[in-house]
Amino acid sequence: MTGAGRPTGTRPTGSRPTGTGRAGRFAAPHALTRHRGRLIGAATAVALVLGAVLLGTGDWPASLAVDLSGPLGRASDWIIDHRDSHPLFLYFLGHVSNLVVVSVRAVYLVLLALGWAGVTAAAGLLAWRVAGVRLALTSVTAFAVCGLLGMWVPTMQTLALMVVAVAASVLLGGLLGLAAGLSDRMHRILRPVLDTMQVLPAFAYLLPVVLVFGIGVPAAVLATVVYAAPPMARLTALGLRGADAGVMEAAASLGATGRQRLLTARLPLARRELLLGVNQAIMMALGMAVIASVIGAGGLGDRVYQALASVDVGAALAAGVPIVLLAVVLDRVTAAAGERIGAAPRRRAGLVRAAVLLAVAAVAALGRLTDRLTWPEPWTTDIAEPVNRAVDWMTGHLYSGVPLVGGTADWAGRFTTWVLNPLRDGLQWLPWWAVLLAVGALALLIGTWRTAATAVLAMAAIGVLGVWDPALDTLSQVLAAVAVTLLLGLALGVAAARSTRLGRALRPVLDVFQTLPQFVYLIPVVALFGVGRAPAVAAAVVYALPAVVRITAQGVRAVDPAAMESSRSLGATGRQQLFQVQLPLARPALLLAANQGVVLVLAVVVIGGLVGGGALGYDAVFGLAQGDLETGLVAGAAIVCLGLMLDRVTQPTERERDGKGA
Repeated sequence: MTGAGRPTGTRPTGSRPTGTGRAGRFAAPHALTRHRGRLIGAATAVALVLGAVLLGTGDWPASLAVDLSGPLGRASDWIIDHRDSHPLFLYFLGHVSNLVVVSVRAVYLVLLALGWAGVTAAAGLLAWRVAGVRLALTSVTAFAVCGLLGMWVPTMQTLALMVVAVAASVLLGGLLGLAAGLSDRMHRILRPVLDTMQVLPAFAYLLPVVLVFGIGVPAAVLATVVYAAPPMARLTALGLRGADAGVMEAAASLGATGRQRLLTARLPLARRELLLGVNQAIMMALGMAVIASVIGAGGLGDRVYQALASVDVGAALAAGVPIVLLAVVLDRVTAAAGERIGAAPRRRAGLVRAAVLLAVAAVAALGRLTDRLTWPEPWTTDIAEPVNRAVDWMTGHLYSGVPLVGGTADWAGRFTTWVLNPLRDGLQWLPWWAVLLAVGALALLIGTWRTAATAVLAMAAIGVLGVWDPALDTLSQVLAAVAVTLLLGLALGVAAARSTRLGRALRPVLDVFQTLPQFVYLIPVVALFGVGRAPAVAAAVVYALPAVVRITAQGVRAVDPAAMESSRSLGATGRQQLFQVQLPLARPALLLAANQGVVLVLAVVVIGGLVGGGALGYDAVFGLAQGDLETGLVAGAAIVCLGLMLDRVTQPTERERDGKGA
């Protein structure tokens, strides 16, 4: 058995590598890992005893907290007082705001001028040109459903905001990625900034832009740009830094200047990453455009938000379905465009483009001549009433009182009583120094001293901000949601990896769930579970589950076939292969799945403040609704610290992975 393609330091149980040198390489990393774990455990136990003797018990000391109400209050007052007079607002931020308004309005007027027939035809023809007939029919059907649900005008409002926000996100992210891809120093500077932006939940972006730009479209667009630009920057930098060294050397040997090498070599080689960045920016922007309805973005997000506020599940679903359809269409079109990169160009491509443009223009002109620019009212259907009747039926028959198993409200109540409350109370009962010690030990087990120090400092910053108890409440919800997500996600991922039929059946379901914006997940959980912390956890589980399933399945499938064949030849059963070969060899993918599950769960648990999740999520929502800079920014900063800590605790570092292969 050669072991080629398999991570060094792991092998099937029962197999014996040939040669003492190979055996030494297998045994040493495991011995080092066990020794390191025992050392950390012993040091933690000693530190617990010393902490109990020297520090005692209790919450975060008030003497170590910082009151930011004064500085933040003064900053808020200064911004409000000078927003209409200071040169920074008059000659820079004011022009930015006007540019955003003009751009969104221009795109919206173009969409209205094309009319429903022109927009639908353009979407169908573009999808056909990029990916074929099937996606073209999907696109036409999606826009038709938006009209049938009576959501044509809100859909166009959201689409106009999306076009401007995505264009600005791609431009900003591309420039940042270009700087990080060409300069090691800029890459080191931007990496922690992008890390912070990625773990910062969407709600935390809203309050600062509202304070500066006020309620309305400019604040919504700019918050969306800040939220959607990091993935574009990351993927652009990845593509540029991963350019084939041989190609770059060949270009340099031919006398190409730095600019020529960039335009003729680096950027063409990074086309796939660039288009993937555009795809991710679109999906992030769409999710944020819905959340930005809280600050006056309008469109579909505003309909969903208003319906959730009045617990009108039918109206929320009627506006949520077009959001999902937009996400699916945009995701499929950009993904198909990425797959076509590098393929042979079609013949007469110029003629095809001209024919497409002429067809769209003809359909738009026909709609204008027949005065059918807006979707005809007789062609709409109201699904709110039947959906609300179904919800009422579920509330009457499934919400509670179901014999033997109980109802959904009973499940939510039991989960809160038996899981969430004990977990929250247990975390808040622990001494503050014990929490920091546990965080440091966990981070050190899979990382380095640097990552452990980062995690501990991030958790300590929460105490300094004075929101220790709310942060532990949020942490309890995150831990409960992550436990359920990993339990379900790992089981489904392993099953999908071992069964081709199940994998094919799950793929479209995961595709749809992964394109749903965060906001939309609140609709069904409110209908089934009411309001409270349990619904927030349920929404977080459903949101994070697809990513965990996909990463787990991919990691298990990628296990070296030679290792599997070797274990079969030694008589291992299917169960033994799973637990002694596939799962150990897929450990990096499983850790990545846990890391992504934590980050995604945190994002939705915070949004769960809208449906009674409480804790930091409630503080962020309250600060936004009341314009309370102190409450909102402190909660947002604490959420960032919590996300950074959880990221470091669940993400192995390069040193740890290299050590296992040493």
